[in-house]
This record gives sequence, structure tokens and C-alpha cells, in this order.
Amino acid sequence: MNPAVSPPWRGPRWALALLLACLGMLGPFATDAYLPAFAGIAAAVQATPVQMQQTLSAYLFGFALMNLFHGALSDSFGRRPVVLVAIVVFTLASVGCALADSIASLVAWRTLQGLSVGAGMVISRAIVRDLFEPVEAQRVMSQMTLFFGVAPAVGPLLGGWLFVGFGWEAVFWFLALAGVLLGAGAARWLPESLPRAQRQPLHVLGLLRGYAGLARSARFMLLVAASAIPFNGMFLYVLSAPAFLGGVLGLAPTQFFWFFVLTIGGIMGGAWLSGRFAGRVRPRLQLRYGFIVMALTAMVNVVLNVLFVAQAWWALLPVALYALGWALTGPVVTLLVLEQAPERRGMASSVQSCAGSLVNALVAGLLAPLVMHSALALALAALVMFALGLLAWTVVKRRVT
Repeated sequence: MNPAVSPPWRGPRWALALLLACLGMLGPFATDAYLPAFAGIAAAVQATPVQMQQTLSAYLFGFALMNLFHGALSDSFGRRPVVLVAIVVFTLASVGCALADSIASLVAWRTLQGLSVGAGMVISRAIVRDLFEPVEAQRVMSQMTLFFGVAPAVGPLLGGWLFVGFGWEAVFWFLALAGVLLGAGAARWLPESLPRAQRQPLHVLGLLRGYAGLARSARFMLLVAASAIPFNGMFLYVLSAPAFLGGVLGLAPTQFFWFFVLTIGGIMGGAWLSGRFAGRVRPRLQLRYGFIVMALTAMVNVVLNVLFVAQAWWALLPVALYALGWALTGPVVTLLVLEQAPERRGMASSVQSCAGSLVNALVAGLLAPLVMHSALALALAALVMFALGLLAWTVVKRRVT
């Protein structure tokens, strides 16, 4: 571990991975926790389904926009301060969501949530690479993904319970409480992994040149695409959960957790395999395994939905297996992205996260509403997402391995 860490980390590696994973999973948790409450929120604020979808799209666009700057700010001011300020803003925005009395105010507060919540995800990746060499970093990234996978499973489960038991406002009060607890934990234990001597001056022109340099790098951008686009083959189902699970499969809000438990089980299984492969299997070969799993699963999913009417007992399994394949590739591709800019890892992580979030937002705002009411349309869209990501990796793989 980097000896320049301040305060020094004296705990076990898994505990650091857990702390960083909690920082990273706050964003997905805030995405998923309120999905079971969509109908209740719409009735309370007199919103249409399209307007409710805007609360999700606004959050994701805010997430994507500010993610472009979280890492660059941490390159200049250090990792800890940016994370702590972002958590405070997220907590206040969650309180605003709980008190919202109109769809316009809810969209505004959700946007502020999105603008702040991405700091943990972006900066946690940079911290890992600051502290560890590549093989060890892959193990830590895999542990983070293992813990990270809990958020999308627990989020809808808790959200459904809170909504049914206490009303939709309770979901956002819970997010505010999570922000308070996570902020206290980060203030107490999060190490500062970027020494002052390695920080970059915060100059607008310097930042623009840095962003332009990354944008001009075909290798960097193709790796970002190979990371961001296949994820949406799975995330599309998460975004479509209210319509797909409730409308197509006929599940009650309190039964949504079956989908998320299976999917996150796939993510955790892939993350565990990735950690086992670190230092034993070449990155290029590990990525091949992950893409093969995603390819087979996505194609089988389309065939099943062509031949049969979707039923919950089998329609959820392909998504879980696809998630396993994605988790097997995720840590490796992320480290390859960060290696493209070793002196500005925060900025590289920001661009990766921003690009991924933009794709997520476009999928949420444009693609999901078109396909969420059809199991076959969802399966075809997921296959297209995978194919685009595979194309990006096929073009770039000879340049990085």
C-alpha cells in the first residue's frame, strides 16, 4: 500500500473495500430505492408516468454531468474533501425530496441528488489505484464490486417496505439518514490517498486540455465504451423494473426484490471470480470469458422470449447470468481505463463515469420507455447494448493487452 496515505489505513483490506463500496453504491441505491414507490409518488404529486420517468432521467443526467468534474476536483483538492462535501449536499437534497409537494420540485431535488452522489463512485476508483499496484488493485476492485452489488438488491427491498409501511416520503428520509451515516464514517475512516505533492493545479485551461487529451485518445474512449455500454444490457431491466416486473410479469412491489436478489447474485458471483482470477488469468482472457457469458445469455434470452410468454420463474435468470458476465469484465476494464492517465486518475475516472452515466441517462430517458412494456423488446435492446460494447472492445483490445 502507498505509504503516503493520510491518515494511514491500518485495517484489513476488505474493510477498506467495504468503505469505498459504500461510497460508490450510494448512487445506485438512490436510483433503485424509490422505484417501488413510483405509483404512490405519482398519485401524491399528481404526476403522469412520463413525468415520473423524468425524475429518474433528471437524476441520471445530473449524475453524468457532475461526474465529469468530481475526479478532476479531487486531483486538485484531494480525495477526502470532495467526497465529504458531496455527501453533505446529497443528504440535504434527500431531505428536499422528502418534503417535495410537486413534481417540479421533486425533479429539481432529484437533479441535485444526482449532481452530488457520483463523487463516491468516481473517487473510490481513483483511491484504489492510488493505493495499490494493478494485481492488488484488481482484487480490491473485485471486493468492492462484491459489496457494491448489495445496493441494487437492498434498495428496492427497503424501498418497497418503506413505501408500503410509511409512505413514499420515508424512502427519501431513509436516503438522508444513509447520507448522514456514510458521511460520518467517511470523515472518521476514509484515507487521503493523494499526497499534496502529486496534486494538479486547478486551472480551467489545464482541465480543458486534460479532457481534450482523453477525448482525442481513441484507445481511452473505446475502453470507456467497452465498460459503459454492456452494463446497460443489465441496467435497462433495472430502469424498466416498475413496468417489466409489475406489468409484464405481474409481480407486486414487495416481490421486486426477487429480480434484484438474482441479478445482484450474478454481480457478486462475477466479482468473486474476477478477484480469484487476479494475477492468475491474463486480463485479455478474463475479458473474453466475461464477454462470452454475456453473449450467450443475451442471445438465449431473445430466443426464449420469441418462443414463450415471459414468466417470472425463468425470465429473471438470463438477466442474472448476464450480470455475472458483466461483473467479470468490470474491474479489469476500469483498471485499463485508469492506466491510460496515471497522472490524472481522478479525471480519467470522471470521464469514464460521466460517459457511463450519460449512456445510462439516454437509455433511461429514450430507450427504456420504448421497450419496458415488452419482454421481447427488452431482450432485443439488451442484446444490442452488448453488441455495441463488444464491438468497442474488439477494436481496442490489441492496443492494450
